[in-house]
Amino acid sequence: MSEWWRGAVIYQVYPRSFADSNGDGIGDLAGLVTHLDYIAGLGVDAVWVSPFYTSPMLDFGYDVADFCGVDPMFGTLEGFDAVVARAHALGLKVVIDQVYSHTSDQHPWFSDSRSARDARHADWYVWADAKPDGSPPNNWQSLFVGSAWTWDATRGQYYMHNFLREQPDLNLLNPEVQDALLEVARFWLDRGVDGFRIDAVSHFTHDAQLRDNPPRIGGERSRPVDFQQLLYNSDQAETLTFLERLRSVIDEYPDRLALGEIGGPDSAARSLAPYLAPHRLHTAYSFRFLLADALTPEFVRTAVGEWEHAHAGGWPTWVFSNHDAPRALSRWGGEAAPPPYAIVLNALLLSLRGSVCLYQGEELGLPQAHVPFERLRDPEAIANWPRTLGRDGARTPMPWIAKGRHGGFSPAEPWLPMEPRHLPLAVDMQAGVGNSVLESTRRLLALRRRHPALIDGDLKFVGGTESVLAFERTAAGDRVLCVFNLGATAVRGVAVAGRWRSLAGSVPAGAEVAASIALPAYGFVLAAPAGA
Repeated sequence: MSEWWRGAVIYQVYPRSFADSNGDGIGDLAGLVTHLDYIAGLGVDAVWVSPFYTSPMLDFGYDVADFCGVDPMFGTLEGFDAVVARAHALGLKVVIDQVYSHTSDQHPWFSDSRSARDARHADWYVWADAKPDGSPPNNWQSLFVGSAWTWDATRGQYYMHNFLREQPDLNLLNPEVQDALLEVARFWLDRGVDGFRIDAVSHFTHDAQLRDNPPRIGGERSRPVDFQQLLYNSDQAETLTFLERLRSVIDEYPDRLALGEIGGPDSAARSLAPYLAPHRLHTAYSFRFLLADALTPEFVRTAVGEWEHAHAGGWPTWVFSNHDAPRALSRWGGEAAPPPYAIVLNALLLSLRGSVCLYQGEELGLPQAHVPFERLRDPEAIANWPRTLGRDGARTPMPWIAKGRHGGFSPAEPWLPMEPRHLPLAVDMQAGVGNSVLESTRRLLALRRRHPALIDGDLKFVGGTESVLAFERTAAGDRVLCVFNLGATAVRGVAVAGRWRSLAGSVPAGAEVAASIALPAYGFVLAAPAGA
């Protein structure tokens, strides 16, 4: 086994917003194919394609109506095969989402399940009788808004949904459901995908007794679900058994990846060790940074230390931004965050011990987009507006050509508006410009590929200050010193032990790094031992 994923950089594409090939305002698989050269040219190892399956798109593809079909708005199965073929020709692995916790209510399985209590798929979803007073079976709350239970008059029972009411939860306590999902996995593995990003893993199974969740003390409370500990509708032992079955299928194919999303209100404090045990997931991405409102050296030290302490040697995957969270640049740097802040964030992300998911646009330094209420599409954002930023601001179209129609994304009005502040940051404005975020990120990715220490070496913190983070990455025969000023003011007198030469950053490449470093605001230096 090559374990290609260990230390890999995986570029996440949100296909609706990446590139539109047919002029309908929605990105598609053909558009992705035409830009795979760009992705490969960044120097990443893999591309993760968010859902493109047949769906009514109430949750934009995470409400799946056919696990083995491509929604016509994205193309065809043959179009997906073209993505895989072209990516492989460019040396890129292909990772796709698998959504096993729920389906769309338009899925044929659910249509049959709700038709009668003795239907073929009757027990493929989570159904329960009402309480004597007609209220839901228990107090479980949806992660979006309101009760996790919806009454179905046809069947005369409530069905469970951890997300939208149109996303009924599959009953993975039923072995037949597990068998069907394993066949879905085989379908895509047979088509040549190199791995799965597995959605909502912690919500795969539920407490069969349907016990009430206890109250959650403290923490932010913007939704009803935030008032509960998700003790009985999350993190159940039966999920681990299913993951072992899934992993056994994945292991039938050489060099494939199982990457888990394990989220929820308490995800920052949860130990992922049970999910990362042998014969389950290869890795999972931490929500520690996605949920953080501020980035400080102390926070980074804590987040990394928590992983090493709690996860029993499990391999981490780090994520600063994705389609489910406001972009890190704005979340941590504010509305006026400058390009050097975007560069130092990418330098830090690409220097941490673990694999990396780099979300489309991070290599350009895109800030969170402003989407007016009347243009919002995200059901979570609409339900909780204006309390939460929502997800639409991280899902707006990719800017390719600054002076092109809608930023070169599409000749038609895009499904979400193009953010005007993104146009000066378009790919054509940054390509070939040496100090741009794009070219800086390309150099950082190339540097990572040249240094084994940055791919899978050990990490040791070596001092720092209130605004400066410093650590060493070490592998056999390779050492890299990483120093980052995460503050908005210049610093002087950052002590460095030993003699080093700069590889990248605020000190010119090849120059000796002084024993007392001066770094500008959002400056950084990556360095190798002098004489190495």
